Amino acid sequence: MSRTGNPDDPKGLIREAYNIEGITEAECRSIFLDWALSLGEGTETAASLRRLVDSYGANAPDHPMTAILRDGQTAITAPRRRGGWRSRPRS
Repeated sequence: MSRTGNPDDPKGLIREAYNIEGITEAECRSIFLDWALSLGEGTETAASLRRLVDSYGANAPDHPMTAILRDGQTAITAPRRRGGWRSRPRS
C-alpha cells in the first residue's frame, strides 16, 4: 500500500510538485526522477504516467510538471547501449 493511497504516486511526489508555487521545470525533472526511482518493481510506467497526466495535468495544463509527465510518456523507450569501443564491429 502506498503512503498516499495512489499507487501511481506512492510517495506523493507528483502531487506535492503541483502544490509548490513557482516550481521550475528543472525542479520538476528532479522530482520526476525521484518518482521514477520510487516505483515498485513491475509497475507499468507508461500507464502510470497516463493516469497522472489525466488526474493532475487536466487541472493544470500549463504547469511544468504536466510538461515533464507528457515528455515522459513520449520518451519511454527500451534502453540501448551507447557508443564505446565495444559497439564497433571487429575486423
